[in-house]
Amino acid sequence: MADAVLAGPPRLGDVRVLAIDGPSGAGKSCLAAEVTEVLRARGVRTALVSTDDFATWDDPVAWWPRLADGVLTPLAKGLPGRYRRTEWAGGTPRPGLFVDVDVPEVLVLEGVSAGRTSVRPVLTYLHWIAGPDAPQRLERAVARDGEDSRAHLSAWQEFERGWFAVDGTAAAADNAG
Repeated sequence: MADAVLAGPPRLGDVRVLAIDGPSGAGKSCLAAEVTEVLRARGVRTALVSTDDFATWDDPVAWWPRLADGVLTPLAKGLPGRYRRTEWAGGTPRPGLFVDVDVPEVLVLEGVSAGRTSVRPVLTYLHWIAGPDAPQRLERAVARDGEDSRAHLSAWQEFERGWFAVDGTAAAADNAG
């Protein structure tokens, strides 16, 4: 995947964008961290932004303008980006710290909806990761986020099934097939 994104053209100004998308509990965050590490080990300036820094239980995908305005638009102009991440205290989202995003050679954008239709024109590579079946993914997500999140995660999985069906993310991925 690192080779594929480096071989592709930059489409967000001078930045190549790798989107790693798929359902909750599929392994997107782990894969994104691994790819980021590989790229950095090769000396490639790489930034990692997670959609988890934006999404909340009540707003799973409509937050996108915050990411576009704070990160994508400035990077396209060769300027650093900045956004305010969502912090979770006791399972309740609240505004958190600001995150600065220096202009990278590769932006790794990971999380549910990272490869949505509206961003595809600026993606260098879209990677879909399905992970295990829904019950296993739910257990993985609960293990990560805590038992108190089970009901929210179940509702989230129901939402994302519809989201991905309408958005066609898996079929649009460069690794589809």
